Amino acid sequence: MLYWLLVIIGSVGLDQLTKWLAVTHLKGGESFPLWEGVLHFTYVENTGAAFGSFKDHRWFFMITSTVMIIALVAYYLAARPKDWITVTALAFITGGGIGNMIDRILLGYVVDFVDFTLINFAVFNVADAFVCVGVGLMCLALILEARAEAKKKAAAETTPQEDENDDPSADR
Repeated sequence: MLYWLLVIIGSVGLDQLTKWLAVTHLKGGESFPLWEGVLHFTYVENTGAAFGSFKDHRWFFMITSTVMIIALVAYYLAARPKDWITVTALAFITGGGIGNMIDRILLGYVVDFVDFTLINFAVFNVADAFVCVGVGLMCLALILEARAEAKKKAAAETTPQEDENDDPSADR
């Protein structure tokens, strides 16, 4: 449980630190190219959901985010997953949700600043990245779990076949 809490606190802390840096150094300015034409830092105030979708529905997102964060915490506490992939995934998703929730409550919008210009992708933030990586890790954990279960089931169903020719006491 300590690992889970530390990952949540770390992800929220990193998200809020990077957003503070974005507000301090990018707000009101031009886009800052970290890698020209590929990755820029661009300050955006996002009043929508993930990657800017569904603009101006703040209360809906606050309610659904709160419900999801509570559900994730409840699931963790009830299931007590042991594998580090699932624990990390749940912590990343929870931490990312909390990071963006802090912005919605305090600012009325979410600060986004990572601008992947190579493919004209939506501007996002560290919390969004934590949520996406967490979902990816959760998918990986589910695939690995299903694979382990399939191997276990196959091993249980496979019984060694006795071959008459292998029996040394058999008369020929």
